Amino acid sequence: MAAKSVSKPRTASAAKPMDVTVLLLEGGFASTAIGPLEVFHSAGAVWNWLHGETPQPRFKVRTASLGGAPIVSGHGLTICADSALEDVAETDLVIVATPGWDMVEQLAKHGPLVPWLRGQHERGAYIAGVCTGVAFMAEGGLLDGREATTHWALADAMRQRYPKVDWQPEQFVTEDGGLFCSGGVYAAIDLSLYLVEKFCGHEVALQCAKSLLLSMPRGRQSGYAVSQLSPPHSDAPIQQAERYLQANFDRDVSIEALAAQTGMSPRNFIRRFKAATGRLPGAYLQTLRISAAREMLEHGAASIQAVCSKVGYEDLTFFRSLFKRHTGMTPAEYRMRFARMNFDRGELASA
Repeated sequence: MAAKSVSKPRTASAAKPMDVTVLLLEGGFASTAIGPLEVFHSAGAVWNWLHGETPQPRFKVRTASLGGAPIVSGHGLTICADSALEDVAETDLVIVATPGWDMVEQLAKHGPLVPWLRGQHERGAYIAGVCTGVAFMAEGGLLDGREATTHWALADAMRQRYPKVDWQPEQFVTEDGGLFCSGGVYAAIDLSLYLVEKFCGHEVALQCAKSLLLSMPRGRQSGYAVSQLSPPHSDAPIQQAERYLQANFDRDVSIEALAAQTGMSPRNFIRRFKAATGRLPGAYLQTLRISAAREMLEHGAASIQAVCSKVGYEDLTFFRSLFKRHTGMTPAEYRMRFARMNFDRGELASA
């Protein structure tokens, strides 16, 4: 995880629990509020209870909404807030849940939230945003010059709207100057456990994860991203070269051969290819090969060596290193996480 904190973190103890405010946003993803609420309520409490010890809650958690009104999530779940956002004068930690996918619409709908967040941060509160919830932090200028993350599919839109932010969309969680961001919707759990570990220590976070049957925070979301080979473009010769590469990614393809096919010099071909696709030809070919390898592993390919060979590599060590650089996981880890289960009768019978 990226980490660049500029202040010494306070601690959450049983004697002095941290005050946490989870924001409820109309039309959002309920799990990004409920998940953190339950993780923070559980820290120091559930593990102790399971072991017959006195619960020692480390956080005091409230929910808040604009005007204190109940909110209806994007999927029809009504949630009642404990208090009105306007009545929360001070808090130690704010969790901004995911409001939905349309950032412009959500910013307009929840306009008062931006100055409130800025005021809380000025008073020393930590601010944490989940997925598109980080847009409220960026809109208020809190993330300018700082590292941040969001859902991988929204990274380009965030870069365009907030160019002063150092976006790191490959990360699940970022921390910079008392500001925390997380990737997609269920990264809310990763963010929550990350914060429990930061403020309570590793042992409490591990106990919390074990008692709720959760994994400790994941580091990267690149393994979940769908690789976009190139943005739309109208350079016909380069489109021809792309089609050739897509059909022959498992072979050795030289720049000279590609350039000859398009009637260009190698130097001009490389320049045109980079301008049209955003990648050099070699990087484009690597992405094609890793995408093909991911698909094979998702279908349960038994041999990593076979996958390596089928996508055009003979050096297994190099392939493993390249695959991990692209996805954040080894091929074996990726297969274990994403392989589809085959429920045909023959496999069930032999299971």
